[in-house]
Amino acid sequence: METNYLLSSKFKMLGWIILVPSVILGLITIITDWEPPIFDARVIGIFIDKDFLGNYTFIGLVENNILNEILGILVIIGGIIVAFSKEKNEDELITKMRLESLVWAMYLNYGVLLVAFLFLYDFSFFWAMVFNMFTMLFFFIIRFNVKLWRLSKSVSYEEQY
Repeated sequence: METNYLLSSKFKMLGWIILVPSVILGLITIITDWEPPIFDARVIGIFIDKDFLGNYTFIGLVENNILNEILGILVIIGGIIVAFSKEKNEDELITKMRLESLVWAMYLNYGVLLVAFLFLYDFSFFWAMVFNMFTMLFFFIIRFNVKLWRLSKSVSYEEQY
């Protein structure tokens, strides 16, 4: 089956090299509130809050530490490369597993979102939304790789006997 929408399998290792360190550094920056001054920059912003009275500027420059943005972008890029790179032996079964994993990840992602809407408020809800940006990719990658691992174990098991 032709899968034009997938990247070459050669990209998968690059995806992991981008994804794993980005996730680790991202968690460290969130947990420790680490913002190295080297990443302080004036960046273009949209709807910039000026004060607590609700005054804002539609577009302009704002001082910001861009480390979180860089890491978020790297997590997304690495995750997409890992999730959507072909396997070395991509066949119909793996394509089916990929689709099932994607649907499963979508259900789980929106299940988490529903729970967040029902039980989380204020900044807890905000942080749930921040993490929810990435959970779809993570759920898919985890589910798909577990299914691949189980398949490889069952095939090697069947080959032994």
